[in-house]
Parts: sequence; structure tokens; C-alpha cells
Amino acid sequence: MNRIHFKRILFLALFYISFLPLFAAAQEHIGRVVGVSDGDTITILDDRKQQIKVRLAEIDTPESAQPYGTRAKQELSRLVHGKTVIVKVRDIDRYGRTVGRVYADDIDVNAEMVRLGAAWVYRKYANDQNLYDLEKQARQNGAGLWGLPEAQQVPPWEWRQARK
Repeated sequence: MNRIHFKRILFLALFYISFLPLFAAAQEHIGRVVGVSDGDTITILDDRKQQIKVRLAEIDTPESAQPYGTRAKQELSRLVHGKTVIVKVRDIDRYGRTVGRVYADDIDVNAEMVRLGAAWVYRKYANDQNLYDLEKQARQNGAGLWGLPEAQQVPPWEWRQARK
């Protein structure tokens, strides 16, 4: 390997390593929950006093006009409002919201919403098999929205599609 090639590789390696902390920081947000828009969307205020809108990844909750929509928002509020949370970023959605897994007081909030029967596993985007197990258990126990009459247990993605 010639000297110029070695220097180029060394420069690129050091350049990449110097930016690792920035990439890591971009993958996680820590902030206090200052707003709950609905059952799967919160707003946090980070340490730089910037508001970040966060959509909970892998789950979907009833829309506010759907049966259990208001209750899902109340459940999320109970779990996170006013608390400091960690958001493990997965993506940015088409509305500019950060999409991620939210943790409060050592609780995986996304999973807890499913366990409580306040959310469906969002089949189109879910990767965590544990969420499917939690949903199955919530259904069997008649928890949350699973206690509604079957005709009212319409997944939000189907409900939104029917409204178009």
C-alpha cells in the first residue's frame, strides 16, 4: 500500500470517527413531555428548549373520533405527561415528526400502550414480535379497546381509509 493511499484511508477513518457522537446523538432524544396530541403522538422539550413532536413507533391508536380514541390519549398522558422520556429514534415521518420508541421511568411506553389495550400493533411498520404477543394477551383479557363491542374494534388505519 503506498503512502498516499494509507494517508487517505487514515484521514477518512478519523473523519468518520469524529462524527460518531453526532450520529449517536441524532438517534436519541431526551426531554420532558409537554404535550400529548393523541394516543400515539407527544411533544417533548429537550435540554436546548426545542420542541420535538414524536410519533410512537410500531403502534397505532384510535383516532379521537373513534371509540376509545379519547381514552387512548388519556392513557398516554398518564404514562408520560410531565415526565422526562428517552426517545429512541427510528425515522422521520412525512409530517416531519420524529418516529421512535419512548421510554419513561424504565417503561417501554409503546409496548405498555399495547399491553393496556390502548393501541394496536401497526402491522405495516412493526418489527417487534413482543408487541404482537402483548396485543394477543390484551385481546384475550378484554383489556382497553378489546372490551368494546367487536363492531367498534376497527383498526385506525382501516377507519382512516374508510373516511377518505
